[in-house]
Amino acid sequence: MTPSTSGFRAYVLLWTGQFAALATSSVSSFALGVYCFLQSGSVTSLAVLYALPFVPFLLVAPLAGPLVDRWGAKRAMLVSTTGSMLVALLMTVLLWTDTFAVWQVYFIVLVTATLRALDLPAFEAALPLLVPPDQIPRATGMRMLAIGVSAVVGPVLAGALLVAVDIEGIVALNCLSLLLALGTLALVRIPRLPVLETAGGGARPSLLADARAGWHYLTAQPGLLSLAALLGLMSFGVGFGELVLPPLVLAFAGADGLGLVMSVGALGMVVVSGAFSIWNWPPPRHRVTGLLAALFLFSASVVLAALRPSVALLAVAVFLFMGCATFIAGTVQTVWQVKVEPQMLGRTTALRNAVSMTPQLVGNLLAGALCDWVVVPLVGRDRVRSETVALLVGDGPGRGYALSLIGLGVVTALAVALLARSGRLRRLEQELPDLGGPEHQDLDGVAAAR
Repeated sequence: MTPSTSGFRAYVLLWTGQFAALATSSVSSFALGVYCFLQSGSVTSLAVLYALPFVPFLLVAPLAGPLVDRWGAKRAMLVSTTGSMLVALLMTVLLWTDTFAVWQVYFIVLVTATLRALDLPAFEAALPLLVPPDQIPRATGMRMLAIGVSAVVGPVLAGALLVAVDIEGIVALNCLSLLLALGTLALVRIPRLPVLETAGGGARPSLLADARAGWHYLTAQPGLLSLAALLGLMSFGVGFGELVLPPLVLAFAGADGLGLVMSVGALGMVVVSGAFSIWNWPPPRHRVTGLLAALFLFSASVVLAALRPSVALLAVAVFLFMGCATFIAGTVQTVWQVKVEPQMLGRTTALRNAVSMTPQLVGNLLAGALCDWVVVPLVGRDRVRSETVALLVGDGPGRGYALSLIGLGVVTALAVALLARSGRLRRLEQELPDLGGPEHQDLDGVAAAR
């Protein structure tokens, strides 16, 4: 039997399998959306397909975290990856037997999102058990790099593979990558931590009780709650912006312009996550300052995108927008992993994910309603009615979308100013010190013994 691997080498091995699965899942998801649209011809069905994953994720996340803490990160990832592979195999059989129907996609998306809600906190819980504390930012950067590269190559590869091997081949490729992820996971030794005892002992608490314990842990650390609020603010901006940017660009630049802008934006994710992978930045004393500065630049990039109908200007703005979002997400993950007790990491991470996902969904819904029913009709669809507004955002079609982005940027900047006044957030590093080296060495000893 091949011996297991532990430490940073184990993380790299685990990351390799996860990267392969993430990239092919991105290809498969994009191709599946195109396939379903071509089969149904319905934009509404496509919108439902994109929004549907939020529902099980938000419902399951509070219970998925306690499962990670009970089972251990490795077992939770094995369950999630095996379930995803079975779902992909089912899709492959349906496609190859010509019994696949569009309605089945909704069920598949629901199951996959549920498994994803288990996988995300499991991976984050595994990271500090494998990586020394001073290398956690670099390991987090590698994870963000995998997400960024997948976002870049997913649509490109999906288009090429749809022509070369059709949707059946793409789904089969996804099965193979998930099998690779299972193989690398089997070779990795991840310590299994003892479950924290409940006060007074007694029967094992329910999953809901464990979820409540995770919430009580967070409320006892106001700095972490402020950090989750900061991440939620960024997620709201991403949710709002990702819905408004496409119609804004399409109004004056067409599909080619939109493709260029979104590709440059994805490049921002890759550049920032790549920098994280090379340099362990920001250092502990400057994490909160870096987060607030990045969030302010994030709000400024939203305003920059709205100033004039220019593809070049939008490309620069979206590069900054996605780069700042990646920096914020990576830094928050790093702080979480070095400050939260390992036995509480699964449930608190799941709660944090739910907190950040909810504003993103609200941003999606609010952007659509606000633009369609308020801002765009008031500003004008083909030309701007107000000279004052035209001086602010330029003239031409779709400038109502630009005005809504300026509103988003201003609201976000004001929220950053309020967060900056939070004493708990500013004192986070002093009141909640990093979990230091001796604890990590103990975990390495556990791993070596397994």
